[in-house]
Amino acid sequence: MLALEDEWGAHNYHPLPVVVARAEGPWVFDIDGARYLDCLSAYSAVNQGHCHPRILQALREQAERVTLTSRAYRNDQLPLFCRELAELCGMQMVLPMNTGAEAVETAIKAARKWAYDCKGVESGRAEILVCENNFHGRTTTIVGFSSDADSRQGFGPFTPGFRAIPFGDVGALAAAITPNTCAFLVEPVQCEAGVLIPRAGYLAEAARICRERGVLLIADEIQTGLGRTGALFACQHEGVQPDVYVLGKALSGGFYPVSAVVSSRDVLGVFSPGTHGSTFGGNPLGCAVAREALRVLADENLVERAAVLGRWFLDQLRTLSHPDIVEIRGMGLIAGIELRVPARPFCERLQMLGMLCKETHDRVIRIAPPLVIEREELTWALDRLREAFAR
Repeated sequence: MLALEDEWGAHNYHPLPVVVARAEGPWVFDIDGARYLDCLSAYSAVNQGHCHPRILQALREQAERVTLTSRAYRNDQLPLFCRELAELCGMQMVLPMNTGAEAVETAIKAARKWAYDCKGVESGRAEILVCENNFHGRTTTIVGFSSDADSRQGFGPFTPGFRAIPFGDVGALAAAITPNTCAFLVEPVQCEAGVLIPRAGYLAEAARICRERGVLLIADEIQTGLGRTGALFACQHEGVQPDVYVLGKALSGGFYPVSAVVSSRDVLGVFSPGTHGSTFGGNPLGCAVAREALRVLADENLVERAAVLGRWFLDQLRTLSHPDIVEIRGMGLIAGIELRVPARPFCERLQMLGMLCKETHDRVIRIAPPLVIEREELTWALDRLREAFAR
């Protein structure tokens, strides 16, 4: 299987050499039947666990009725999904898409159109502030404002209208805002950059500055949202209600690509027929799956589980001792172990011990198990980590 994929598939990933054939809850099984604890959760897309039976049943039932109509017609799942997600977010309007990157692109278009239609910015002059070390997706527009050289090299020329500032620095935010600034796009926790967590109060101060200066605060909660950090949304840790939420990944529990931009009527109301769209965005199958995925989060108290288990797990992680460990940081059930050396050999060692996690930014081991994980399973993972570092 490894050779077959390497021959016929493009080499834009460097996966661990494990071939998953089936999965259940927090566990995956390879083609030989070996079991592994999944401590990546498809980059937080399977917060509800692999193949959750309730979401699977919703998928089956909807697939037997209708899967796709395009937005040329209406369907009976989209309005319910929009209402339920808007209410969950404390917002007024939803624009559904498919992938996280599509949702970010949609938020960018909304912010720019809002700047011209509502704020009065001169046409073609709108600017969006982003953070250094950001990760918002892989489209040409998005990688154009990335500070990661591997993401950018060979893909220019890039879209203008973006300016990067240091993450966690409210002074830099305030200084960077001009009359043409329409939005500040930020991840509450920079997961891909190595689980970087800003100092307490940063988001609240950033929200205040944006509000006072007439700038939209766009929170990219694709990885941090829907329970991962021990709150429904990471912004809620500081009592922040952004102007725009960008959601994806766990929105469908890993069954189907569903993403969304959630905001006010003032912002999403700038779109009119023909100005934006997606053939699959808002399709009835995706909407039915997402509705059940959201119900599972609530019914199984997965947000609360992430908060309680995450605090305990992080305390236990910080007892790890090794000369190559620089820092261990986390929030809820996402943690990063920063090393002085490349993290890949440690991830490969953990795979041999039955635990799957992945390096990020070369020197950080990212750990993010499904939120359905039990404390006993986390204890098992801690034992594997101790053994890996002991070696």
